[in-house]
Amino acid sequence: MILSIESSCDDSALALTEIATKKLIFHRKISQDAEHSIYGGVVPELASRLHATALPRLLESASEYLPHIKAVAVTNEPGLVVSLVEGVSMAKSVAITLGVPLIPVNHLVGHIYSLFIEAETTMPLDVLLVSGGHTQYMRVRDMSNIELIAKTMDDSFGESFDKAAKMLGLGYPGGPLIEEWAAKGNENAYELPVALQDNRPAFSYSGLKNAFRLKIEEVGELDEQKKANLAASFQKVAVAHLIFKIKQIVRDNPPKLLGIVGGAAANKKLRAELEILSKKYRFELLFPQMEFCSDNAAMIGRVGVECFEKKMFKNYADFDVASRANF
Repeated sequence: MILSIESSCDDSALALTEIATKKLIFHRKISQDAEHSIYGGVVPELASRLHATALPRLLESASEYLPHIKAVAVTNEPGLVVSLVEGVSMAKSVAITLGVPLIPVNHLVGHIYSLFIEAETTMPLDVLLVSGGHTQYMRVRDMSNIELIAKTMDDSFGESFDKAAKMLGLGYPGGPLIEEWAAKGNENAYELPVALQDNRPAFSYSGLKNAFRLKIEEVGELDEQKKANLAASFQKVAVAHLIFKIKQIVRDNPPKLLGIVGGAAANKKLRAELEILSKKYRFELLFPQMEFCSDNAAMIGRVGVECFEKKMFKNYADFDVASRANF
């Protein structure tokens, strides 16, 4: 089995994946949402301390499987360095103790492989990654051949939802809260601008966040219906911007398959609009199971299986963390 560890941000997760069958044998995650919600967002040092207590608990719960471990896969980039260090430190300790190799895993590649948990890979394909930290469109031929087509110029799709929820006083994390309130609102109640109405292969959400702040000030005192209408109007435009840019990318050369990954891939409005786009340009959509949209160790383990088969290991002394991804 591959033991996999994920601690790139504010979720501590551990999984065990059978190498031969790619079957997920064990998967558990400890969320830090409750602790960070007090502050309206992730506090890096708090996240690190919580990982330091949660990861050993997860390892203890999987102790019966340790004799069967053939390698340890762990996220080492990108993410919060203070969080990554906790996972990498435990991975090194376990690997040295068991005498098995280490496998470094890029968190973003992990999200791509969330599409193939307990399944064979289907490549090549295009992938849209939408999460709290990233918004990018990639062309994936295989694990080592990933072309970045477009990325955000500033803020991410998921992060903009967090900030919009904070402006409305809804809480954290903002993605599911905005979606929940939007379901009760009128998405045409307030007009907001769709960014980058040009041909640049890029995304942007900083302008929308500022326009939303100004709109809230313009509306004035908020009751529940106004909050719902604002949430719905924000979600409509945030999704419209993604769809507009994806349409520009696919209209002349549509992919056969487009995978949607990351925590925001769970957004129902986004899924519905992508379904319309896929029918127009005749490509197939692929989503991870809902539980694997957000950060998880199962996707890290799935990459670990691929790396194990290719003998892509790392020396303990050279193993480190990085805050930015490099494809």
